[in-house]
Amino acid sequence: MDIALLDEHNIALNAGTLNVFNYHESTREYIYSSSEYLAVGVGLPANSCIDAPPGKQDGVAICRSTDFTGWEALEDHRGKTAYRIKTGKAVTVSAPGKLDTGLTLIAPATDYDKWDGKAWVTDKLAEQSAAIAQANNKRAALITEASARTQLWQTQLMLNMISESDKTLLTEWMRYIQALQTLNTASAPNITWPLSPL
Repeated sequence: MDIALLDEHNIALNAGTLNVFNYHESTREYIYSSSEYLAVGVGLPANSCIDAPPGKQDGVAICRSTDFTGWEALEDHRGKTAYRIKTGKAVTVSAPGKLDTGLTLIAPATDYDKWDGKAWVTDKLAEQSAAIAQANNKRAALITEASARTQLWQTQLMLNMISESDKTLLTEWMRYIQALQTLNTASAPNITWPLSPL
């Protein structure tokens, strides 16, 4: 079978076959080559060209240039996790090309990291404040739990109806509550928590 010849607009001057290189409509990424039959006056199939792409390379996507006049090798980070430099939020890269300037492939080490233009730097003040708030919440929850445990014993003590063993337990629990109340949470997260009487 004859080889189709094309004019300057890629229209077949004669009937024949031609090897074409197909690319994705939106990403322009090279997909595959195929042999196409072109009748006289018929152009190339959509999203195809006759110039061969360069060979495959690791970490690179071969794509048609934006002006469709040639091929270009674009960075390919698809499937990798990138991080928004403003928030640290993780996103999955889904398109070939350079990373958006608002993204980095470097993962933040903590929830309190801020991007300094080159690397993540932990905001120690924010991290410490959050640790103190978390410790204060834990202390309040432990005091509430301990208070609920001792409520019946306190009523029995006021009515002079408490047994000696329960009175001893009440004293231990009240010491525990007092230790929690006086606990300094400023050193959070490095806190030695008092042990409950259980």
